[in-house]
Amino acid sequence: MVNPFAGEVEVWLDGQPHVAKLTLGALAELETELGADSMIALVERFEGARFSSRDVIAVLIAGLRGGGWQGAADEFALAELKGGPVAAAHLAAQLLARAFRVEGA
Repeated sequence: MVNPFAGEVEVWLDGQPHVAKLTLGALAELETELGADSMIALVERFEGARFSSRDVIAVLIAGLRGGGWQGAADEFALAELKGGPVAAAHLAAQLLARAFRVEGA
């Protein structure tokens, strides 16, 4: 079971639940992967609905790795994600929102 107060999101791949969390290391990996000027710029892409499928995949993979998943990008590409592309976008947005949630807000 995931803890949303710890920034965790549940991602189902091939019928199995996985914990995803954007740790500091996962965020650094994500910045590099997407060539983002800053994490705020990436968050703004999602807030403005200007994100690409590449952005969504990168956020999910970084979050899964932050949650302890040992898979690779090619494995993720072949996996069945519960809910499909729409759920993927929502999960990526949740990960970003939870990673930057301010305590008490």
